[in-house]
Amino acid sequence: MTDIFRDRLTLDIADHIATVTLARAEKYNGLDLEMLQALVDCAKKLRKNRQVRVVILKGDGKAFCAGLDFGRVTRTPMKMLLAFTRFGIKKTNLFQQACWAWRQLPIPVIAVTHGYCYGGGLQLALAADFRIATPDCEFSVMEIKWGLIPDMTGTVTLRELLPLDVAKELTMTGRRFDAREAERLHLVTRVSETPEQAARELAEALLERSPDAVSAAKALFHDTWNAPEEQAFLHESRLQFKLLRSRNQRTAMNANFKKEAPRFGPRQRDY
Repeated sequence: MTDIFRDRLTLDIADHIATVTLARAEKYNGLDLEMLQALVDCAKKLRKNRQVRVVILKGDGKAFCAGLDFGRVTRTPMKMLLAFTRFGIKKTNLFQQACWAWRQLPIPVIAVTHGYCYGGGLQLALAADFRIATPDCEFSVMEIKWGLIPDMTGTVTLRELLPLDVAKELTMTGRRFDAREAERLHLVTRVSETPEQAARELAEALLERSPDAVSAAKALFHDTWNAPEEQAFLHESRLQFKLLRSRNQRTAMNANFKKEAPRFGPRQRDY
């Protein structure tokens, strides 16, 4: 069964893998306010489903995502202003949460990029845990073309992957570059002629491991990558203690002792 979010995005779940497809092909999957909200709504639904263990995020048609659809978004200035505003204790606005929601998922997210991956589309892909691109996929930190800067969580995700001078150069020039350069810069995990197949192979490899351990590994690195050593060591000990009390850890251990394939249950908690 396919779930449709605001006529902008589809969700299919099979064999513990969720496939999320940006479905605005006629606009190269450009991000309008409806698409941003659809991304947030879909991520919320996936977060509640502990049967889902991996997400593949891709775009329909000729591109992954060509970035923000400025023509459509600027037609409704009041809605755009509200989307740009943070309310209460939230640390993100709608533009940011459309990307950050995928970073916050307690399961791995694999972005499959092809065609164009520009601006907000690139920031969305960078919020995934892994990116697999076609060789001809074209990338750009394109906000500077519109007299703007990245503001959809790229300030965090770019700094994790790039040296400061490279991040500045790409952001200040907005130049376009191909998947091979993106791979050399570590913006892309892998380049493949068949990226969806490569993504599914990676997803299936992740399914062979405890969903609790995979979730904890994602939390471990995101929470400690730039943390002081003492804080990082404390956090890894806390996560390990939780894992040692999980059914799936015992399943992994017993399967190894018996030299058989483990049969894991759903993820027990969010890490």
